[in-house]
Amino acid sequence: MTMQAADTVRFCEGAQLLPVRGVRGGRPFDVQDWVAEEVPVALEYNGVSHAVMLATPLDLEDFALGFSLGEGILDAAHELYAVEAEQSALGFTVHMQVSGAAFARLKQRRRSMAGRTGCGLCGTESLTQVSREIPVLRDDVVVRFERGAIARAMSQLPSQQTLQEATGAVHAAAWCSADGEVMWLREDVGRHNALDKLVGALAANDVDASAGFIAVTSRASFEMVQKAAMAGAPLLAAVSAPTSFAVATAQRAGLTLVGFVRQQDLGVYSHAQRLR
Repeated sequence: MTMQAADTVRFCEGAQLLPVRGVRGGRPFDVQDWVAEEVPVALEYNGVSHAVMLATPLDLEDFALGFSLGEGILDAAHELYAVEAEQSALGFTVHMQVSGAAFARLKQRRRSMAGRTGCGLCGTESLTQVSREIPVLRDDVVVRFERGAIARAMSQLPSQQTLQEATGAVHAAAWCSADGEVMWLREDVGRHNALDKLVGALAANDVDASAGFIAVTSRASFEMVQKAAMAGAPLLAAVSAPTSFAVATAQRAGLTLVGFVRQQDLGVYSHAQRLR
């Protein structure tokens, strides 16, 4: 748990300053501390509400675009014509105007999702909806990576996680260059949301995800692998463990899945030929 008194961090976007009392090291304390915001975020397409997620209200335009691409609602960023986040007493509504083709796809595969949990599958109506078609990465056209580049990227994450530093409550997803330089980073209380925000930022800025890799500060679940593959990233590196479903999905997608990245240590679970 991170304790950041008000006089230590003057302002922290995405967090609220709240009173907290307790005991630390045998001594009582009574301070104002930064607590990460978590609010309902409704995603609306052409006036029709589709999903309500719990998320940190930062980079919501990126979140909306990344979620839409990862869910297969949008085939490409240009199908999103306009996006606007509106705040109310209940939370946020992200209004999106999408192409007719995208809206038709949404109506075809519409499902009831009152909000996802960590499994990422709540509201899915059948097993056929779990594993959608994922583009298979061609091994002959992607970059090879050095082990040291992954270690370098992971070592850079803490210094760039401003919300995590203040609150101790959020995950990060980062896109890194082939040599391990962190180029884009997004944070959220939900690991899936952080990755959606990152994917949206890459798409909005025409970044070729296949030229680098994605690093996350969480475990590597099936849905994290699926989102990374949908974005075109050839490698996903996680600070924690993968699941068996994640490994199987990575094998099928041609994605190199790396887990337990700790300093120079790591484990490669799929397509190890992409790592020198």
